Amino acid sequence: MSKARALRWAAVLCALAGPAAAVECAAVEHLGQSFTVCTVDATSSDLRLFLRDAETGRPLASFGNVEERLEAAGERLVFAMNAGMYHSDRRPVGHYVEDGVALAPVISSAGPGNFGMLPNGVFCIAEGWADVVETLRFVEEAPACRHATQSGPMLVIDGALHPRFLPDSDSRHVRNGVGSSDDGRTVWFAISEAPVTFHDFGTLFRDMLGAEQALYFDGSISRLYVPALNRHDGGFPMGPIVGVVAPQG
Repeated sequence: MSKARALRWAAVLCALAGPAAAVECAAVEHLGQSFTVCTVDATSSDLRLFLRDAETGRPLASFGNVEERLEAAGERLVFAMNAGMYHSDRRPVGHYVEDGVALAPVISSAGPGNFGMLPNGVFCIAEGWADVVETLRFVEEAPACRHATQSGPMLVIDGALHPRFLPDSDSRHVRNGVGSSDDGRTVWFAISEAPVTFHDFGTLFRDMLGAEQALYFDGSISRLYVPALNRHDGGFPMGPIVGVVAPQG
């Protein structure tokens, strides 16, 4: 990232979020297209995944249901995004861990659709850090994730775009995903404000954010929740949801 671009990026962040904010969100332009990027400090933020109601076992399926669950526990949701592909009954397609409990296994083989477009990857949340890890590396290294969700394809692998992304592709969707810094201290969540190609979405993470690793969450069913920006995207019920939690008050 150029120095001038980095300064513009920092200025936007400061304008939209105070120094005490758990999440800093910014509207950014990349290749003539609009995106919203939320930056999370993984060393200090309470970053979690949500899938089912603990009492009923039913899928939470919406940001509003996650809000209600947290409010009952004296907490609040300050940021959320859909976080991985799922079946019609809201079960995750791939590996899923919540509060240290694995609810679905890792899928390392190729398959149909975007999820099976290898390489895919796992977003792993641990104590004080979070990282995007390519699936075969994840299996080999077996990191201890407090929360984890598998999705695909990878957008950026070791600083390179996924090999199947085409600059002139005509496949465009509203897309969302996550990228991580090399040290696991910073996580970037991004969503496009209009349909974009995989190639352009991947270069947002690689060229503008400087992410060495980035993972696609979904397209079309891409949603963002940021109450500080008066944003609460609605629509069809969701599967896994990633969010940042803070105490009420």
